[in-house]
Amino acid sequence: MSAGPVARRGRLLLATRSEGKRRELEPMLRAHGWEVVDLDAAGLSEEPVVEEALEDAPTFEGNALAKARHFHARSGLPTLADDSGLSCDALGGAPGVHSKRWSAQGERQGLALDAANNARLLRALQGGVSRAARYVCAAAFVDGVREVVGRGETTGRILEHEEGTGGFGYDPLFFSDDLGQSFGCVSREEKARVSHRARAVSALLKKLESGS
Repeated sequence: MSAGPVARRGRLLLATRSEGKRRELEPMLRAHGWEVVDLDAAGLSEEPVVEEALEDAPTFEGNALAKARHFHARSGLPTLADDSGLSCDALGGAPGVHSKRWSAQGERQGLALDAANNARLLRALQGGVSRAARYVCAAAFVDGVREVVGRGETTGRILEHEEGTGGFGYDPLFFSDDLGQSFGCVSREEKARVSHRARAVSALLKKLESGS
C-alpha cells in the first residue's frame, strides 16, 4: 500500500554554511515535506565574526539553539540549525564542541582545516590509548513560537590512518560500528542512514510532527 503524498510544511531555513551538511540534510527534510531554503538563497550574507561567536556554549544543544535563534531573527523563517562534533573516550570527550576549530588554525578553511584537525587527532591518540569514539549532534528548530531540540549519536573508533575520501571533517578517520567501515568509504546515502546528524534531525522531526 502506498504511503500517500507527503504533507507540505512550508519553507524551512537550513542554517549552515557547510556544503557537506546541506547535502546530507536537504533530502531528509524534503522527504518530510519541507521546502528547504539555504542561507544564500535567503540572502543572508556571511558574518564570520558574529557567526563564530554564536558557538560559545558548553553543549551541542546550546550552540544549536543559539544558531537557530540567530538565523530565525535575521530571516523570519522557521529555522533549523545543528551543532555537532566528535567525542573521544581517551580525550575526556574532546574535541567535543570545539571539533570544528580544534587545531586552532582559524585562517584555514575547508579541506585544509579538516587536514589540520585530523592530524591533531592522530597525534592525541598515540600511545596505545582507547580509540573508542562517537559522533554527537544536536539539531534545533526555532520558529518564533516553538523551540525544539533533537539529539543523535553514532558510535565507532578512530583509525590509525585515513580511509576513503568521502564525507568531510573527521569522517575518513571514523570507523562506524553500524557500517563496518569508515565514513570516508561510504556513500552519502549510506552515511545518512546511521549518522549522528541524521539521527538528531530525525528525532527533531518526530517531535515537531507529534507536537511535543
